[in-house]
Amino acid sequence: MPILANWTFDPAVVGGLAVAGALYVRADRRVRRERGDRRFPPSRRREFLAGLAIIFVALESPIDTGSATSFSVHMVQHLLLTLVAAPLLVLGAPVTLALLAASPEDRRRLAAALRSAPVRTLCRPVVTWALFFGVLWGSHLTGLFDASLRSSGVHALEHVAYLVTAVLFWMPVVGRDPAPRRLSHPGRILYLFFAMASMSFLSLALFSANHVLYPTYATVEGAAKALADQASGGTLMWVGGMVFIVPALALVMLDWMRVDERAARRIDARVLPTQPPLSPGRSTSR
Repeated sequence: MPILANWTFDPAVVGGLAVAGALYVRADRRVRRERGDRRFPPSRRREFLAGLAIIFVALESPIDTGSATSFSVHMVQHLLLTLVAAPLLVLGAPVTLALLAASPEDRRRLAAALRSAPVRTLCRPVVTWALFFGVLWGSHLTGLFDASLRSSGVHALEHVAYLVTAVLFWMPVVGRDPAPRRLSHPGRILYLFFAMASMSFLSLALFSANHVLYPTYATVEGAAKALADQASGGTLMWVGGMVFIVPALALVMLDWMRVDERAARRIDARVLPTQPPLSPGRSTSR
């Protein structure tokens, strides 16, 4: 069929996504059957599966085919992985689901792994932030990006690095899964603010470069077209940062306000004396 001509259907990608989705759905059904919906809302399953669907579109659709000949299309692919798929996977709270669905023995093992020194270090917000932007800057401003255009293996490793570091990046922001260290709401706002600034500077470097950064595209498109396409890719990165990070900032602020309101109501309930309601037609004056 012509509509499927540019879809790749890599067995490793399709199989991996199918296994991840099946394991998640199986664990979700077990938790709902044994513990009820209140322990794990059904919306989280929809968010996780939507994340897997976005990964499929990014890696198997004509977007992947077009990324070999256009930097701006390649940028769309990376933005889908890092700013759409990754936060959706984190919103699905897979670690929490694993803990709820596991047997007592497996739950103890998983909890012990989460408390281990390597995991505690990896989950530090400063580490997750640095890893994500280290990969983002390092891949775009070194020869790694051009190498990924010439080697399918390097290209696949690049995608894995983007997705894994993006998931780690979004975990402190979302905060649904248990973590050794949690960011306060002001900390999350600063975390996202510096992320937005870093992405803006990188997009500016790509947009304002006066030479082609990735020679493979110049070979395919010609130098002039490749340079214009490179500027378009930088613009897309800037727009993507605004479109996805600014709403994330707003949601963190709204959640902070809700937490403060709940805390204020609890304090009022403890401090203010309870007054019996007045009967209709009666006055407290004598």
